[in-house]
Amino acid sequence: FEADRVLHDGVFHAAGELYGLTFTERSDLHGYNDEVRVFEVRGSDGEEVGLYLLDLYTRDGKRGGAWMNPVVEQSALLGTLPVVVNNLNVAKPAAGSPTLLIQDEVETLFHEFGHALHGLIARTTYPRFSGTNVERDFVEFPSQVNEMWMSWPSVLANYAKHHETGAPLPPELVLGLSDSAGFNEGFATTEYLAAALLDQAWHRLSAASAAAVTSVEDFERQALSDAGIAVEAVPPRYSSTYFAHTFAGGYDAGYYGYIWSEVLDADTVEWFRENGGLDRAAGRRFAERLLGVGGAKDPLEAYRDFRGRDAEVGPLLRRRGLE
Repeated sequence: FEADRVLHDGVFHAAGELYGLTFTERSDLHGYNDEVRVFEVRGSDGEEVGLYLLDLYTRDGKRGGAWMNPVVEQSALLGTLPVVVNNLNVAKPAAGSPTLLIQDEVETLFHEFGHALHGLIARTTYPRFSGTNVERDFVEFPSQVNEMWMSWPSVLANYAKHHETGAPLPPELVLGLSDSAGFNEGFATTEYLAAALLDQAWHRLSAASAAAVTSVEDFERQALSDAGIAVEAVPPRYSSTYFAHTFAGGYDAGYYGYIWSEVLDADTVEWFRENGGLDRAAGRRFAERLLGVGGAKDPLEAYRDFRGRDAEVGPLLRRRGLE
């Protein structure tokens, strides 16, 4: 997939259809590196929304992975509009050659742009609650929702074209990608839940109980057995001794947040399908009642306000083929 086509005809196109946003590249504005591109973002009435920065390529000194950062946070109190940056680590092509993305990188771009939208659409008084300044187990929710537009038929048809011939992605290939989506989900879900429950087991210990643990392996075995998820063929994703998320990464007792965000995400995707899909009215409701409020409202209260009820786990089970 040609990167610029994915960006303009996929990512920006979906945001325009759903939220009425337009993105105009500003070559007169310079980022923190010559490779950083700057886009002016405006709303459906032409009003200024903020700036979007894209740092696409890998380079020496840049950390790996993909992420979003707010550079300036929206705040009615301070009168500031948001400036957000998406970072990826795509290999830079030879001069004169197009930047090509594999499917995973396309998904990553849509995902990280979901975080960017969370920051751009923010409408809060205090910067402390703006955009992605939400509870840890809620922060991945908007980004995972935005992944749905990657394979939405009208969006996919708009960007998924051969970079040389312009030919559309063959229907049988689209169907094949859809059919393979549930592969290995039993294993993946079990190993993830084992890790999440093990994380919580460690953090339920008192200081005295933790000091009494003499064998990490025995503790893991007992914790997984107590949780009803001791499957010999499917060990936890991480052994406790190198479980960086829970002992060094700030996810203490919160590693479950990824799948909880996906419960909310799958339930929201079902709502969009029931309410016109890539529809401006649906996007307005999602933006005003959920994305825009950031951390200024209890996340479950905001979700109920948007969805009309609490999230249900059924859509996630159906998505993973586990129902």
